[in-house]
Amino acid sequence: MQKLAALSDNAVTALARRSAPPKRPPATGMPAIRELVVAAKHHEAEDVVSLRLATPGGGGILPPWQPGAHIELHLPSGRHRQYSLCGDPADRYGYRIAVRRTANGGGGSAEVHDALGEGMRVAIAGPRNAFPFAAEASVLLLAGGIGITPILPMAREAARRGLDWTLVHTGRSRGSMPFAAELAELAAAAPGRVSIRPDDESGVPEAADLLSLSPAAGAVYCCGPAPMIDGVRHAFGGSRASALHFERFAPPPITDGHPFELQLGGTGRVLPVPSGRSALDVLHEALPDMPFSCRQGFCGTCRVRVAHGHVDHRDRRLTATERAAGAMLPCVSRAPEGERLVLEV
Repeated sequence: MQKLAALSDNAVTALARRSAPPKRPPATGMPAIRELVVAAKHHEAEDVVSLRLATPGGGGILPPWQPGAHIELHLPSGRHRQYSLCGDPADRYGYRIAVRRTANGGGGSAEVHDALGEGMRVAIAGPRNAFPFAAEASVLLLAGGIGITPILPMAREAARRGLDWTLVHTGRSRGSMPFAAELAELAAAAPGRVSIRPDDESGVPEAADLLSLSPAAGAVYCCGPAPMIDGVRHAFGGSRASALHFERFAPPPITDGHPFELQLGGTGRVLPVPSGRSALDVLHEALPDMPFSCRQGFCGTCRVRVAHGHVDHRDRRLTATERAAGAMLPCVSRAPEGERLVLEV
């Protein structure tokens, strides 16, 4: 799968058109921020904890959500992070998320693990759904590690609707794979539909082998680390599946970037952006307090204003009017080679 993932995204442009979900709803603004309390915190696997968030007092009804939805968690430090909802959509009294500690991340996961405890209050925005489950008649659900979070509610929904479904959960080891007990219950209730494949027991699966489990003309939903996503995308064309839906929980690698420059307003300070790094990465080094969240171009948290220069917009959030007014999401958007963007910061 690593070899497959190393191929350029440009090689799958035509496949992406075929595999992308039709008419995905356009990104819209997050609903109003609300204050919740950490009602429960549980250890789910190695370096994974789950949080159940409820209204203070526990009796308030929360807005509905569908499988694939996420919330934006506003941490006490001021960091904003987005996490998939992995509980039961029928439970209107609580939202459940799960967070894996990331050693080299931006500090959000460590804060959830070390600083958030039961009874603490946090703010959230959402739910919002950028990975909607269309409930096709036949579906293959692929999850890698913590990528099980949006996939687990999809599996429950598929079972509830009586769909033809299969779930495969991969990971480094059984101990690293969250929600083992819940998946075992799901497997017992639906024999033959749930497969658990730890790498240390069965080896790292090839993307083509995973896709071979798809029913003819079935839809594939995939969430996991970048190598898994990229491998599935590249192998999709040789499968018998008809549609591919996927969600990353880390930014995709930059494969077609060119070097450009950022100028920080009237300060005259110029920051070179190499071809393999995002503008957000470079800005965050210079401005450590700069907010960000999804790093994939759909939440809008890292928005900046460009006073001068041409932007190569690659986000899924800004409207044409906002772009014309100078808005830019530096997590994904860039500039042509050699261009200098002057930012209002």
